[in-house]
Amino acid sequence: MKKRNVLTGYLVLLLMLVATFAACASTRTHESTGEYVDDSTITTKVKTLLAEDDFLKSFQIGVETYKGTVQLSGFVNSEDAVRKAGEIARSVEGVTSVKNNLIVK
Repeated sequence: MKKRNVLTGYLVLLLMLVATFAACASTRTHESTGEYVDDSTITTKVKTLLAEDDFLKSFQIGVETYKGTVQLSGFVNSEDAVRKAGEIARSVEGVTSVKNNLIVK
């Protein structure tokens, strides 16, 4: 009886470990915990660099990151601003691609 209880305890522990790892894994439509943290870091770095740039700091540029792909959105005054924002986003480590959806008004 004691062997059965020990075996059941190990089985429950194993199932809990598998469930924990499965919950943190990424899928096609969901990021893993590590990817989410990486994307948050990328977003913060891009926003900081945009805010520090004298040419771009006056614009409201939205930045979102998903699995290393940065999406820029908002309105700017020139094509130069669109180009510059894209270059800044591409310069951040971990960025795999940039979707530059900035609109010149």
